[in-house]
Amino acid sequence: MALRSQTDVLVIGEALIDIVAAADGATEHVGGSPANVALGLGRLGVDVALLTRIGADERGARIAARLGDSGVHILPEAVVPAATSTATARIGTDGSATYAFDIDWSLPEAVAPTAKVVHTGSIAAFLEPGAASVLAILRTCDAAEITFDPNIRPALVGDRATAFARFQEIAAASTVVKMSDEDAGWLFPDVPVDEVAKRVLALGPRMVAVTLGADGALLATAEHVVRIPPVRVDVVDTLGAGDTFMASLIRSLVNAGSRDLDEGAMESIGRAAAAAAAVTVSRAGADLPWARELAARD
Repeated sequence: MALRSQTDVLVIGEALIDIVAAADGATEHVGGSPANVALGLGRLGVDVALLTRIGADERGARIAARLGDSGVHILPEAVVPAATSTATARIGTDGSATYAFDIDWSLPEAVAPTAKVVHTGSIAAFLEPGAASVLAILRTCDAAEITFDPNIRPALVGDRATAFARFQEIAAASTVVKMSDEDAGWLFPDVPVDEVAKRVLALGPRMVAVTLGADGALLATAEHVVRIPPVRVDVVDTLGAGDTFMASLIRSLVNAGSRDLDEGAMESIGRAAAAAAAVTVSRAGADLPWARELAARD
């Protein structure tokens, strides 16, 4: 993993192993929202680097291999002499799930490459000590776009007031914020989605996107609000749908350069992201689409 000085997109955030433990055994999958976004970008043909933290163990090697196979460049400093983080879901006989986390998010010292877009979100944005390092990088980088997906995990982000303050800090440092309707509901209880978008825009971003599940998505700037209709598809599961939407949105920003976000551009960005997410939900697991798959659907 040679050092590189420049990339189109730098993703900063956690890569971990998701473990699903049930009565008939346990299965393990590569996970972490930022890692999924990086994987999705690599599969879409975007030059992408990932600043993360994985252990020098078999699980870390598995993460590196999966991301590498999708074209993601993991920064060399990401591999540390420690265990790779895990998130375990234990499935009871009644189908209910309980969760346990073994996550160390202490961001390694690294010389991050310059990038057109820097993206972060999820656990990396809230869990200390790494979260403070992430915010410092965002505040000092010179990327044209900084994108943020809070992807709230209530069990890991601490008390709501502290998490909301951190959300505001990172949103203020960002140019684009994407969130799910669940994120919006947790951060802004009982506030309509349109009003949530206005409040987040007031923090400083130039665009806010809110995914609405089966109801599509909403994209908003100070001048425009665009509603994206849902893509009809037979849903297998929704794992990775939000990360796919985010990866597609970032690719659109990379391709657009400094283009203004008028209604036409916003609709194009939103429809492309919804179409990509529809591919992911049509198959099992967080199996994000490749560029060739999306091209075949056009």
